[in-house]
Amino acid sequence: MNYLPATRPTMYFIGVTTGRSSINKVFPRWAERLGLGECELRGMDCPLHAEPGCYREAVDFIKRDPLALGALVTTHKIDLCAACRDQFDVLDPLSDAMGEVSSLYKREGKLHARAVDPWTAGHAIDAFIPVNHWRDTGAEALILGAGGSAISLVWHLLKADHGANRPAQIHVANRSAPRLEHLCALHASWKGGVPLHTHHVPRPEAADMLLAKIPSGSLVVNATGLGKDAPGSPLTNAALFPEQGLVWEFNYRGDLVFLEQARAQEKSRRLRIEDGWVYFLHGWTRVISDVFAVDIPTSGPLFDELSQIAAAAR
Repeated sequence: MNYLPATRPTMYFIGVTTGRSSINKVFPRWAERLGLGECELRGMDCPLHAEPGCYREAVDFIKRDPLALGALVTTHKIDLCAACRDQFDVLDPLSDAMGEVSSLYKREGKLHARAVDPWTAGHAIDAFIPVNHWRDTGAEALILGAGGSAISLVWHLLKADHGANRPAQIHVANRSAPRLEHLCALHASWKGGVPLHTHHVPRPEAADMLLAKIPSGSLVVNATGLGKDAPGSPLTNAALFPEQGLVWEFNYRGDLVFLEQARAQEKSRRLRIEDGWVYFLHGWTRVISDVFAVDIPTSGPLFDELSQIAAAAR
């Protein structure tokens, strides 16, 4: 890929279309507010499900360049982890078990890798879901997609410390089967006590049928990347969202067809809709905290200020 050596402390962003992300405008303003000094953000683009060599070259460059401090990984979290395990000096045990990596950072000359999504997904969903929603409604969750973000959301929803406030059932639907098999194995090891049902849905019409079966108040999530990394939606325009459902689009940029499908039914189905902006904020602040070894709270005045700075640059 002919990566050029960094000329100042640099954080990298491994994605698909990194040049289109709002972070390119937000990062310099956050860096100034956080007192990070002279630094920059650079994107590294790999195609969806790239050859392992694409990921290995990017990680090798970051590991060897003394001014490369680390990276945020999006879209490629599972594929990069699978391709680069032997390149990490330290791999977080939970990330190792999940088979995904979203944060790369250096400590004392060693390259660390971990997944931040298990926590950022939790912070983001807790910001919009009503208090005690699961306990009060007995609703279910339908997650469309089975990548790293979807796995992390399942992990969060299953956490025992939620007590009775967990979905009655969790459904995960994906266009390919291997990731569903991986998730089933993880679910069995977590022993969360909430039933997990996986569904192979090679066509959007099959996802529509699943959507029609979940009860009112249920959560529907687009964790596929469709609408950002590739055009379209995991559903057809004929899909019917559950009455009083919660709809979460993980993306905040792109054609966002899934989000528009939900908004078309917002009033008639009394939906509560959220896009991926808050998830974006938590994901980036967690990784920046890792890469620059700076404490960034997940709530409170400083986080609110960073949110306002980002919104102004969006």
